[in-house]
Amino acid sequence: MHRKRILIITNRVPYPLNDGGNLAMHAMIQGYKQQGWEVYLLSMNTSRHRVEDRVLSTIYTDLCAFETVDVDNSITIAGAVKNLLFSKEPEHAARFYKQAFADKLETVLKQFQPDAVQVESVFLSSYLPLIKQHSNAKVILRLHNIEWQIWQRLAAQTGNPLKRRYLQTLSQRMQRYEEKVWKQYDLLLPITEVDAAVVKQHAYVQQVLTIPFGIAIDKIKQQPDADWTGYHIGAMDWLPNQQAIDWFIGQVWPLIKQKQPDFTFHFAGRHMPRRYFDVQADGITCAGEVADAAAFIADKKILLVPLLSGGGIRVKTLEAMAAGKLVISTAIGMQGIAAVAGSHYLLADTPQAFADAVDAALNNKTQATAIGHAAAALIRDRYDAAALAATLSRKVEALLSR
Repeated sequence: MHRKRILIITNRVPYPLNDGGNLAMHAMIQGYKQQGWEVYLLSMNTSRHRVEDRVLSTIYTDLCAFETVDVDNSITIAGAVKNLLFSKEPEHAARFYKQAFADKLETVLKQFQPDAVQVESVFLSSYLPLIKQHSNAKVILRLHNIEWQIWQRLAAQTGNPLKRRYLQTLSQRMQRYEEKVWKQYDLLLPITEVDAAVVKQHAYVQQVLTIPFGIAIDKIKQQPDADWTGYHIGAMDWLPNQQAIDWFIGQVWPLIKQKQPDFTFHFAGRHMPRRYFDVQADGITCAGEVADAAAFIADKKILLVPLLSGGGIRVKTLEAMAAGKLVISTAIGMQGIAAVAGSHYLLADTPQAFADAVDAALNNKTQATAIGHAAAALIRDRYDAAALAATLSRKVEALLSR
C-alpha cells in the first residue's frame, strides 16, 4: 500500500508549545501523523524565535524527518524603508526568502518526494515556484489568520498619522499579496469560517476547508478550585497583544478596581517588552515568559481577552474554554470561535463593559461557572482534535486522487 507523504514547511520551529502559533502548527503535525501520514517537517530556525541545537535534538523525534535551516529574519529600519520605497510586496514576505532555505527545500523535495506540501505561513509562498518546479505534490496553505486584516485594524487604532499611513500601506500590500498567492494553491485551510468567507470573497478560490485549532480534549484538566483571578497569556512580540495589554491597563483596569478592589490580573508571554515589568498598577503582575504555561494558567479562573485587532483564532481562548474557565473578551478576541455571548463567554467591547463583566462574574459565581461549563461542552462538540484531523486527512486524500 502506498504510504501518504506530506512535507510541512514552517517559518519558525513550532516549539516551545506556549503560544498560539506554535500550538496550532504542532496540532496539525500530530494530526497528520495520527492519520497515518509520513510527516517530514522542515522549519526555519529564525533569529527572532531561535531554538537551541540541544533542544532541537529532543523534539519531533517521532516524525519521518525533522530538519531546520538557520535564518536571520531580523527587522531593521533600513530594510523596512528600502522595502517601502523600492518594492511593491510586503516586507514580511521579503524577510522570509532565503537562498539557504530554498536550497534545502529543493533537496528535500527531490529526496522525500512528497504527495502533498503544506505551507504554514503565507509569507513562505515565495517558495511556491520552487516547489512546483521540483515536485508534483499538491500544495496546501494553512491560513492562521488574514494578515492584511491585522494591519488594517492596527492602522485604524493608531493615532499617529504617519504611523497610520505606513500601516495602511502595509495592509494594502499584504492584501494584494495574499489575494495573488491564495489562487496558486490546490487547497486553502483557513482556521475560522470568518476567514474562509474573506478568502472566498476576495480570491474566488474553490478548494477551501475550514480547520479550526483542535483541542486534545482528554489532555485538558478541569480546575474547579481555581482562584477567581484574571489572566492573559500570549506572544508579546505580536503587536495586537501589546495593544490589548496597553488598552487594558490604561483604560479598563481603573474601572475594574473601582468595582472590585481586591481583583488581581496576571499576564505572561514570550518576548515581553521591558516596559511591562515596570507597570505601577495595584493588583497587576507581569510574569514575563513562563517556563510552564499550563502551570501559570491552572490556578486562575478568568481569561481576559482585550484584543482590539488581530485575526485568526485564539488558541489560548479555546484551551481556557475547554478547561471550563470563564472568558471575558472583545468581539475580535472571539473571532472565529462558534461561541454565543452570554452563553459561552461574556462580551466586553468597551472599558466599562469589561469592568461590568468582571463585577458580574464575581458577584454571581454560580452563573459564571455555568458559562464556563457550557464553553467546555462546546469545545468538546466542535473542536475535538482527532475528529478534525480525520476530516482534513480525508480531504487531502481526495485531493490527491483527482
